[in-house]
Amino acid sequence: MGNVSVRHSELEPAVMQIIADGRRVLEMESRAVSVLTDRLNASFQKAVEILASCMGSVIVTGMGKSGLIGRKIAATLSSTGTPASFLHPAEGLHGDVGMVSKRDVVVALSKSGRTEEIIGLLPFFKLLNVPVIGLLGTIPSPLAERCDVVLDVSVAEEACPFDLAPTASSTAALAMGDALAVALLKFKGFTAEDFATIHPGGILGRRLLLKVSDIMHRGKEIPTVRDETPLKDVILEMTSKRLGATCVVDGNGKLTGIITDGDLRRLLEKGMDPGKVVAKDFATRSPKTLNADALATSGIHMMETYKITQLVIVDKDRRPEGIVHLHDLLQAGIA
Repeated sequence: MGNVSVRHSELEPAVMQIIADGRRVLEMESRAVSVLTDRLNASFQKAVEILASCMGSVIVTGMGKSGLIGRKIAATLSSTGTPASFLHPAEGLHGDVGMVSKRDVVVALSKSGRTEEIIGLLPFFKLLNVPVIGLLGTIPSPLAERCDVVLDVSVAEEACPFDLAPTASSTAALAMGDALAVALLKFKGFTAEDFATIHPGGILGRRLLLKVSDIMHRGKEIPTVRDETPLKDVILEMTSKRLGATCVVDGNGKLTGIITDGDLRRLLEKGMDPGKVVAKDFATRSPKTLNADALATSGIHMMETYKITQLVIVDKDRRPEGIVHLHDLLQAGIA
């Protein structure tokens, strides 16, 4: 085959049409979500309260694209403090419904409100007296009549040019699921710390769980000199500990200051006699400190605020028990 060349003037209309089609989809789906705000009423409140009172798990179910959205809703609920699982309704009719207990709540998704597999599960849910919350795209419908609470996620039309493939409708259902999850976590008082405990492996978990004590240098790794330490010995201590700074303490071991590489440079700029200088003569007084129980993110914030790269960790008597360098925070993956 020979090379086919396409002139810019010939390509441009096709490109513009592609962009126009994409914009149309986004606009339609945006409208599908925006209209949901006017539908949040007492039914939404009741749905959140039912979910909050669940003593077991939230069982999310749906077929096809609704099922895919249901899986995401279940995952979002689980990651925000509400145990949830997805039940494929067809598999449920063949035994998987055994995962549902009397302590659970069911969230059912259906665009048509007539999904036969979900309707087939309703007698079992009723037998267990399990509340059913419907996220439905058609009201009235057989499912709507049998749910304890119905949330209207209907759309005027799909973004699909044939008004067939679930597009705007699945986006609306997903957004309503997010609205439920977020309203629920706030209603239950779910905190950032709670979030961290169930996300220990990710960056968010590390940011919310990692404490200064987990990464600070301890014991002999802490560069330390006394107030009267000569400049030569100060430099030796800083060089050997390789943290670009040293703590300065008094005779009782209490922190009186810090000396950094920058302090050394400023000392030389002043032209002072190195042979007559001791630590207290050029140390930075009242250095920034933290306690060992502080979150490592507090260290990041303090370093960013004061444009520093080291923090001294002190006990209740202001004795150094650790030191943290910016590089430690970078290596921990939270800076």
